[in-house]
Amino acid sequence: MATDRPYHIVIFGATGFTGQFVVEEVARCAAEGTGLLKWAVAGRSRPRLEDVLRRTAEKLAMPELRTDIEIIVADVSVEESLAVMCQQGVVILNCVGPYRFYGEPVVRACIENGAHYLDICGEPQFLERMQLEYHSKALDRGVYVIGSCGFDSIPADLGIIYTQRQFKGTLTAVESFLDIISGPEGTSGHDATWQSAVYGFADSGSLRQLRKKFGHKPLPRVGAKVEKRGFLFFSKEMQQYVIPFMGSDPSVVRRTQRFLYEEQQQSPVQYSAFVGVGGLLSVIKLLCGGLLFWVMVKFSLGRKLLTTFPSFFSFGLFSKAGPTTKQIVDTCFSMTFYGEGYSEGTDPAEGRPNAKICTQVVGAEPGYVATVSALVQSAFTVLNELHSLPRRGGVYTPGAAFCQTGLIDRLHNYGIKFSVRSRQEEAAGAPTSM
Repeated sequence: MATDRPYHIVIFGATGFTGQFVVEEVARCAAEGTGLLKWAVAGRSRPRLEDVLRRTAEKLAMPELRTDIEIIVADVSVEESLAVMCQQGVVILNCVGPYRFYGEPVVRACIENGAHYLDICGEPQFLERMQLEYHSKALDRGVYVIGSCGFDSIPADLGIIYTQRQFKGTLTAVESFLDIISGPEGTSGHDATWQSAVYGFADSGSLRQLRKKFGHKPLPRVGAKVEKRGFLFFSKEMQQYVIPFMGSDPSVVRRTQRFLYEEQQQSPVQYSAFVGVGGLLSVIKLLCGGLLFWVMVKFSLGRKLLTTFPSFFSFGLFSKAGPTTKQIVDTCFSMTFYGEGYSEGTDPAEGRPNAKICTQVVGAEPGYVATVSALVQSAFTVLNELHSLPRRGGVYTPGAAFCQTGLIDRLHNYGIKFSVRSRQEEAAGAPTSM
């Protein structure tokens, strides 16, 4: 990790709700590592950054953090401050969201000042726009810009790549089912995530227009076409009702599959993502809340109410306070992938898929434990395996950036486990169903 810059990692937005967890994780990993990791925290307020280091030092029993870790004052509205920050770090971890409002200045500053950029964004419009507008610039400067390095969308994106690797033949389609298991107090997310959803759905038309600018041709479909599921259905596998996953996973996976097809000539996978919502009572609440949400996001007053009272309008799923410590400890996730394709020696042009695979990614609480582990291990991968990343820079998804690295093994060692649950192979051409 040798560098001529003062710091290997700079955590920007360290005083934010998620940023504080990132500070703790970097401190723990730095203490465990054999090499000397140099890192710093950055944000608008020096007193608040000092307070974060103080609380982290007390929680981890590391009093040296208060004096050994440098503080950089930087503000997204002050270009010069971002330039100074980016000139000091090899990798900038951007924890300041919503990214549609605050992300672009940091991306631009990183590219202009030669720092690699990682974030935990789950906003498809921001992620895809950064690729459209900054990929060539990042490539020219030898800078990597890698978005969605948190729960959105490391488990899904690398989970598909893991499934492809484990499948013996040509994998053609995958469905993923997300299940978030919480304790008696339930679970909740922070207000920033809710705001991202509100403004993202309100501006969904812009995302469609943005995608047209890429001028991409449709990816070829290999093998049989997968029939689309309904908006709501009962999953026998999960034993609960499920709906399509509304986050960035489908967008990120699609971009990764395009990269693997165009750059590495890999067969693209058809992908659908779903999330469990529970029983009938949960379905009724979801339908009522979802209808109200869709109506309100279309009007400025509705968006104002949604962002002012997140707990009320999300039925307690999001709040300005975020989850409690007990909620975080009692929550975990599993993402199960059901894949189908053609066994080795079988021609995908003939007959129906004849082989199946089931894999799984499991981990602790997704928003503030798994996300933080994924982000920090992604940063270490950039620091230690830069030679394994594509080309010499550019804007990438996690799957595209890390497909040739050891990130899956790193994640496995830090609590995000990848495994094969089952394999099944039938006679060539025999019908299968997802």
